[in-house]
Amino acid sequence: MHDVRPKKHLGQHFLKDDNIAKKIVLSLHDNCNVLEIGPGTGILTKHLLEIPEIKLKLIEVDKESVDFLLLQFPGIKDKIVFADFLRYDLQNLFSDSFSVIGNFPYNISTQILFKVLEYRNQVTEVVGMFQKEVAERIASGPGKKVYGILSVLMQAFYTIEYLFTVNENVFVPPPKVKSAVIRFTRNNVKSLDCDEKLFFSVVKTAFNQRRKTLRNALSSFRFVPNPGIVELLTKRAEQLHVQDFIILTNNVER
Repeated sequence: MHDVRPKKHLGQHFLKDDNIAKKIVLSLHDNCNVLEIGPGTGILTKHLLEIPEIKLKLIEVDKESVDFLLLQFPGIKDKIVFADFLRYDLQNLFSDSFSVIGNFPYNISTQILFKVLEYRNQVTEVVGMFQKEVAERIASGPGKKVYGILSVLMQAFYTIEYLFTVNENVFVPPPKVKSAVIRFTRNNVKSLDCDEKLFFSVVKTAFNQRRKTLRNALSSFRFVPNPGIVELLTKRAEQLHVQDFIILTNNVER
Protein backbone atom coordinates (compact mmCIF):
# COMPACT_ATOMS: atom_id res chain seq x y z
CA MET A 1 0.00 0.00 0.00
CA HIS A 2 2.99 2.30 0.58
CA ASP A 3 3.65 2.30 -3.17
CA VAL A 4 0.40 4.11 -3.98
CA ARG A 5 -0.36 7.54 -2.55
CA PRO A 6 -4.07 8.24 -1.92
CA LYS A 7 -5.05 11.29 -3.96
CA LYS A 8 -7.50 13.73 -2.46
CA HIS A 9 -8.74 15.04 -5.84
CA LEU A 10 -9.77 11.47 -6.75
CA GLY A 11 -11.53 10.95 -3.41
CA GLN A 12 -9.33 7.94 -2.64
CA HIS A 13 -9.63 6.26 0.77
CA PHE A 14 -7.98 2.86 0.45
CA LEU A 15 -9.56 0.04 2.43
CA LYS A 16 -6.95 -1.78 4.52
CA ASP A 17 -9.04 -4.33 6.43
CA ASP A 18 -8.82 -7.66 4.61
CA ASN A 19 -11.76 -9.19 6.50
CA ILE A 20 -14.08 -6.40 5.38
CA ALA A 21 -12.76 -6.71 1.82
CA LYS A 22 -13.59 -10.41 1.80
CA LYS A 23 -17.03 -9.72 3.28
CA ILE A 24 -17.75 -7.23 0.48
CA VAL A 25 -16.72 -9.71 -2.22
CA LEU A 26 -18.79 -12.49 -0.66
CA SER A 27 -21.81 -10.16 -0.79
CA LEU A 28 -21.88 -10.62 -4.55
CA HIS A 29 -24.56 -13.10 -5.58
CA ASP A 30 -23.89 -13.02 -9.31
CA ASN A 31 -20.38 -14.39 -9.86
CA CYS A 32 -20.22 -14.36 -13.65
CA ASN A 33 -19.14 -11.12 -15.31
CA VAL A 34 -17.90 -8.65 -12.69
CA LEU A 35 -16.61 -5.10 -13.10
CA GLU A 36 -14.60 -3.58 -10.25
CA ILE A 37 -14.58 0.21 -10.24
CA GLY A 38 -11.48 1.90 -8.82
CA PRO A 39 -9.53 -1.12 -7.52
CA GLY A 40 -6.87 1.15 -6.01
CA THR A 41 -4.42 -1.11 -4.20
CA GLY A 42 -6.28 -4.30 -5.07
CA ILE A 43 -7.66 -5.36 -1.70
CA LEU A 44 -10.98 -6.39 -3.31
CA THR A 45 -9.26 -7.55 -6.51
CA LYS A 46 -7.27 -10.16 -4.62
CA HIS A 47 -10.43 -11.87 -3.36
CA LEU A 48 -12.26 -11.52 -6.68
CA LEU A 49 -9.40 -13.31 -8.45
CA GLU A 50 -9.77 -16.22 -6.03
CA ILE A 51 -13.25 -17.01 -7.36
CA PRO A 52 -12.66 -19.09 -10.51
CA GLU A 53 -16.07 -18.58 -12.11
CA ILE A 54 -15.73 -14.78 -12.14
CA LYS A 55 -14.83 -13.15 -15.45
CA LEU A 56 -13.28 -10.00 -14.02
CA LYS A 57 -12.72 -6.58 -15.53
CA LEU A 58 -11.28 -3.58 -13.70
CA ILE A 59 -11.47 0.11 -14.53
CA GLU A 60 -9.09 2.57 -12.86
CA VAL A 61 -8.45 6.25 -13.56
CA ASP A 62 -5.27 6.52 -11.44
CA LYS A 63 -2.14 5.56 -13.41
CA GLU A 64 -0.14 4.97 -10.22
CA SER A 65 -2.73 2.44 -9.07
CA VAL A 66 -2.78 0.73 -12.48
CA ASP A 67 1.02 0.30 -12.42
CA PHE A 68 0.89 -1.03 -8.86
CA LEU A 69 -1.89 -3.50 -9.67
CA LEU A 70 -0.04 -4.85 -12.71
CA LEU A 71 3.00 -5.52 -10.51
CA GLN A 72 0.91 -7.18 -7.80
CA PHE A 73 -1.32 -9.19 -10.17
CA PRO A 74 0.46 -9.71 -13.53
CA GLY A 75 -2.44 -11.89 -14.73
CA ILE A 76 -4.82 -8.91 -14.93
CA LYS A 77 -2.98 -7.30 -17.86
CA ASP A 78 -5.88 -8.01 -20.24
CA LYS A 79 -8.53 -7.36 -17.60
CA ILE A 80 -7.71 -3.79 -16.53
CA VAL A 81 -8.79 -0.63 -18.34
CA PHE A 82 -7.03 2.67 -17.64
CA ALA A 83 -9.98 5.05 -18.02
CA ASP A 84 -12.55 7.23 -16.28
CA PHE A 85 -15.57 5.05 -15.46
CA LEU A 86 -17.95 7.99 -15.81
CA ARG A 87 -16.84 8.59 -19.40
CA TYR A 88 -16.36 5.00 -20.52
CA ASP A 89 -18.77 3.04 -22.75
CA LEU A 90 -19.46 -0.01 -20.59
CA GLN A 91 -20.68 -2.00 -23.58
CA ASN A 92 -17.01 -2.35 -24.53
CA LEU A 93 -16.38 -4.46 -21.42
CA PHE A 94 -18.89 -7.30 -21.62
CA SER A 95 -21.17 -8.55 -24.37
CA ASP A 96 -23.60 -9.86 -21.72
CA SER A 97 -24.96 -8.64 -18.38
CA PHE A 98 -22.57 -7.98 -15.49
CA SER A 99 -22.26 -7.03 -11.83
CA VAL A 100 -20.47 -3.98 -10.42
CA ILE A 101 -18.41 -3.87 -7.24
CA GLY A 102 -16.17 -1.28 -5.62
CA ASN A 103 -15.04 0.89 -2.78
CA PHE A 104 -16.49 3.91 -4.53
CA PRO A 105 -14.92 7.38 -4.20
CA TYR A 106 -17.44 9.36 -2.18
CA ASN A 107 -17.12 12.46 -4.36
CA ILE A 108 -18.50 10.60 -7.41
CA SER A 109 -20.60 7.83 -5.83
CA THR A 110 -23.89 9.45 -6.89
CA GLN A 111 -22.59 9.89 -10.46
CA ILE A 112 -21.59 6.22 -10.49
CA LEU A 113 -25.17 5.24 -9.70
CA PHE A 114 -26.61 7.49 -12.39
CA LYS A 115 -24.25 5.75 -14.82
CA VAL A 116 -25.50 2.38 -13.53
CA LEU A 117 -29.06 3.56 -14.27
CA GLU A 118 -28.02 4.27 -17.86
CA TYR A 119 -26.87 0.67 -18.19
CA ARG A 120 -29.59 -0.84 -16.00
CA ASN A 121 -30.48 -3.47 -18.58
CA GLN A 122 -26.91 -4.80 -18.41
CA VAL A 123 -26.04 -4.21 -14.73
CA THR A 124 -27.78 -6.96 -12.75
CA GLU A 125 -26.18 -6.26 -9.36
CA VAL A 126 -24.10 -3.65 -7.55
CA VAL A 127 -22.22 -4.13 -4.28
CA GLY A 128 -20.54 -0.93 -3.18
CA MET A 129 -19.04 1.08 -0.36
CA PHE A 130 -20.67 4.47 0.15
CA GLN A 131 -20.66 7.25 2.71
CA LYS A 132 -23.08 5.99 5.40
CA GLU A 133 -25.41 8.96 5.02
CA VAL A 134 -25.66 8.39 1.26
CA ALA A 135 -26.22 4.64 1.73
CA GLU A 136 -29.06 5.30 4.18
CA ARG A 137 -30.65 7.77 1.77
CA ILE A 138 -30.54 5.33 -1.15
CA ALA A 139 -31.93 2.42 0.88
CA SER A 140 -34.64 4.35 2.74
CA GLY A 141 -38.33 4.13 1.90
CA PRO A 142 -41.15 6.72 1.68
CA GLY A 143 -41.94 8.70 4.80
CA LYS A 144 -38.34 9.21 5.88
CA LYS A 145 -36.61 12.58 5.64
CA VAL A 146 -33.57 11.06 3.92
CA TYR A 147 -35.73 9.56 1.15
CA GLY A 148 -34.96 11.45 -2.04
CA ILE A 149 -34.34 11.51 -5.78
CA LEU A 150 -31.75 8.73 -5.82
CA SER A 151 -33.93 6.58 -3.54
CA VAL A 152 -36.83 6.68 -6.01
CA LEU A 153 -34.79 6.33 -9.20
CA MET A 154 -32.71 3.40 -7.95
CA GLN A 155 -35.65 1.64 -6.26
CA ALA A 156 -37.60 1.86 -9.50
CA PHE A 157 -35.19 -0.66 -11.03
CA TYR A 158 -33.34 -2.31 -8.13
CA THR A 159 -34.04 -3.98 -4.80
CA ILE A 160 -31.71 -2.30 -2.30
CA GLU A 161 -30.27 -3.81 0.88
CA TYR A 162 -28.22 -2.00 3.51
CA LEU A 163 -25.67 -4.70 4.39
CA PHE A 164 -23.33 -3.33 7.07
CA THR A 165 -21.64 -0.22 8.49
CA VAL A 166 -17.88 0.34 8.23
CA ASN A 167 -15.81 2.42 10.68
CA GLU A 168 -13.42 5.17 9.63
CA ASN A 169 -10.26 3.51 10.97
CA VAL A 170 -10.15 0.77 8.31
CA PHE A 171 -9.23 3.25 5.56
CA VAL A 172 -6.05 5.06 4.53
CA PRO A 173 -6.49 7.97 5.00
CA PRO A 174 -9.48 7.66 7.39
CA PRO A 175 -12.52 9.59 6.09
CA LYS A 176 -14.29 11.98 8.43
CA VAL A 177 -17.51 9.96 8.19
CA LYS A 178 -18.64 6.40 8.63
CA SER A 179 -19.20 4.24 5.57
CA ALA A 180 -21.62 1.50 4.61
CA VAL A 181 -21.90 -1.31 2.09
CA ILE A 182 -25.17 -1.74 0.20
CA ARG A 183 -26.33 -4.18 -2.46
CA PHE A 184 -28.54 -3.42 -5.47
CA THR A 185 -30.26 -6.35 -7.20
CA ARG A 186 -32.00 -5.73 -10.51
CA ASN A 187 -35.76 -6.24 -10.19
CA ASN A 188 -38.15 -7.55 -12.86
CA VAL A 189 -39.06 -4.11 -14.21
CA LYS A 190 -37.80 -4.10 -17.81
CA SER A 191 -39.15 -0.60 -18.34
CA LEU A 192 -41.40 1.70 -16.36
CA ASP A 193 -45.08 1.90 -17.28
CA CYS A 194 -44.64 5.53 -18.30
CA ASP A 195 -42.36 7.88 -20.23
CA GLU A 196 -39.08 7.27 -18.36
CA LYS A 197 -37.48 10.60 -19.29
CA LEU A 198 -40.57 12.44 -18.03
CA PHE A 199 -40.61 10.24 -14.89
CA PHE A 200 -37.03 11.30 -14.06
CA SER A 201 -38.02 14.94 -14.58
CA VAL A 202 -41.11 14.69 -12.36
CA VAL A 203 -39.14 12.99 -9.54
CA LYS A 204 -36.29 15.51 -9.64
CA THR A 205 -38.64 18.50 -9.75
CA ALA A 206 -40.73 17.13 -6.86
CA PHE A 207 -37.72 16.72 -4.56
CA ASN A 208 -36.09 20.01 -5.53
CA GLN A 209 -38.79 21.67 -3.42
CA ARG A 210 -39.43 18.80 -1.04
CA ARG A 211 -40.90 20.95 1.73
CA LYS A 212 -43.75 22.04 -0.49
CA THR A 213 -46.80 19.99 -1.35
CA LEU A 214 -46.60 18.45 -4.80
CA ARG A 215 -49.31 20.82 -6.04
CA ASN A 216 -46.80 23.65 -5.55
CA ALA A 217 -43.55 21.75 -6.19
CA LEU A 218 -44.88 20.45 -9.52
CA SER A 219 -46.62 23.67 -10.56
CA SER A 220 -44.61 23.70 -13.82
CA PHE A 221 -46.47 20.53 -14.91
CA ARG A 222 -50.10 20.34 -15.99
CA PHE A 223 -52.31 17.58 -14.56
CA VAL A 224 -55.65 16.15 -15.60
CA PRO A 225 -57.58 16.40 -12.31
CA ASN A 226 -59.20 13.29 -10.85
CA PRO A 227 -59.71 12.20 -7.21
CA GLY A 228 -56.50 10.09 -7.12
CA ILE A 229 -54.31 12.83 -8.60
CA VAL A 230 -55.83 15.52 -6.37
CA GLU A 231 -55.01 13.40 -3.31
CA LEU A 232 -51.41 12.76 -4.42
CA LEU A 233 -50.85 16.47 -5.03
CA THR A 234 -51.71 17.24 -1.40
CA LYS A 235 -48.69 15.19 -0.29
CA ARG A 236 -44.97 15.92 -0.28
CA ALA A 237 -42.44 14.12 -2.47
CA GLU A 238 -40.99 12.10 0.42
CA GLN A 239 -44.41 10.48 1.03
CA LEU A 240 -44.73 8.92 -2.44
CA HIS A 241 -43.78 5.43 -3.61
CA VAL A 242 -42.28 4.73 -7.03
CA GLN A 243 -45.70 3.70 -8.31
CA ASP A 244 -47.19 7.03 -7.20
CA PHE A 245 -44.63 8.90 -9.30
CA ILE A 246 -45.49 6.67 -12.27
CA ILE A 247 -49.18 7.61 -11.84
CA LEU A 248 -48.28 11.32 -11.77
CA THR A 249 -46.05 10.94 -14.84
CA ASN A 250 -48.76 9.21 -16.86
CA ASN A 251 -51.23 11.92 -15.90
CA VAL A 252 -48.84 14.67 -17.02
CA GLU A 253 -48.26 12.86 -20.31
CA ARG A 254 -52.01 12.72 -20.95
